[in-house]
Amino acid sequence: MKRSSAFDLESFLPYRLSVTTNRVSRAFAAHYQQEFGIAIPEWRVIAVLGAFAPLSSNGICERTAMDKAKVSRAVASLLERGLIAREAHATDQRLIQLTLSGPGRKIYESIIPRARAIEAEVTRGLSKADVAHLHRMLDRIGARLDAIELD
Repeated sequence: MKRSSAFDLESFLPYRLSVTTNRVSRAFAAHYQQEFGIAIPEWRVIAVLGAFAPLSSNGICERTAMDKAKVSRAVASLLERGLIAREAHATDQRLIQLTLSGPGRKIYESIIPRARAIEAEVTRGLSKADVAHLHRMLDRIGARLDAIELD
């Protein structure tokens, strides 16, 4: 079947980024789903709390770019399993802050070396300069998206 020359989906950057992101997420999920019973959204919540806690659910949404419903389901599941904890904000009792619990921190610390190993496998064949260049390009795209979202 002949593709339209007006729009080549396979060279459309947003499509390629989405497909690549989904493939990388599945590669990670295959490892921590089996061992820890954690789905992709739950891992993202654990990862962001491990790096930036305490955070509100909105803070998690901002840092992960996941929608509120997905974050809410992941947070509810992690709370139910005792992997994260809820606490009131120090100066505003109406705000709820989320942190990793002891067992959640243990999972986070167990997954990090595995995540680094998967990252190394995904980027094998790329030089350090290639990886650094990719990070710079993603930063530039992110900055442009920030500017677009403000318009």
